[in-house]
Amino acid sequence: MSKEEPAPRLAVLGAGVMGTSITTLALIHGVPVVLVETDPEKRAGARTRVERELRTAQLLGARPDISQGELLIRASAADCRGADVVIEAITEEPGLKVKALTEVDAAVGADTALVTNTSSIPVDELAEALPHPENLLGVHFMNPSYLIRTVEVIRGSRTGERALASVERLLAALDRRGVRVGDGPGFVTSRVLHRMINDAARVVQEGRATAEDVDTLMQDCLGHRTGPLRTADLIGIDNLVDSLKVLHERTGDAGCRPCELLRRKVADGELGRKSGRGFYTYAVGL
Repeated sequence: MSKEEPAPRLAVLGAGVMGTSITTLALIHGVPVVLVETDPEKRAGARTRVERELRTAQLLGARPDISQGELLIRASAADCRGADVVIEAITEEPGLKVKALTEVDAAVGADTALVTNTSSIPVDELAEALPHPENLLGVHFMNPSYLIRTVEVIRGSRTGERALASVERLLAALDRRGVRVGDGPGFVTSRVLHRMINDAARVVQEGRATAEDVDTLMQDCLGHRTGPLRTADLIGIDNLVDSLKVLHERTGDAGCRPCELLRRKVADGELGRKSGRGFYTYAVGL
């Protein structure tokens, strides 16, 4: 993006882990964000969570030396009006995603690109329920998105050139490299990674190794940057289980059926970093 070119206008749906992370990425690159959260409690704490992420990005050297974008926190899809791109980052539940995207589509009109940050639901499955399916594509940001510079870009069979061009302009403004992949359950990263995490958790469940031992072996022997179970804690174990369910339902792959240990952790509220405990223990809120 040239200095003369105005920053794209971005709206983000959902102030959870990924919505907050994507918002932080945009703000540190000077892109203004309207962050929409319909839940009053989550909305009340959204600015604090973003500010904490901004401080973390600063400490980790991930903030470029440019003016920070403006953040507005709003309650309704109607507040997305005027955005060039809207990124949906809500719960991995197809019905909820379709409802949110349909509401946004009605609010913004035919010129705004709609992006789903789903980790597992095919873009075409979501697009077929929308009034303007040509406006939808997938961009799978990884968490924390202000540290991970590569993203999956999924073009559905209905995705139009205008939407694709708008998203490519946004990614350029965010200094992100998009790798285009084919549509389908889990795309590339989730199709490979989430089954691996499920298998890693199953090894711990069977008592053959601790979570620390699994991660150490995967890091030191196979070069996995954080280890699969630390990654599970970062993703959010509830989000991971939801994604595995989608993969299992749409592929029939028994290896994607969430193992008992993952399901038990969700039932016990051990969701990973966001809850303070998952496979590891964390200071709450970090």
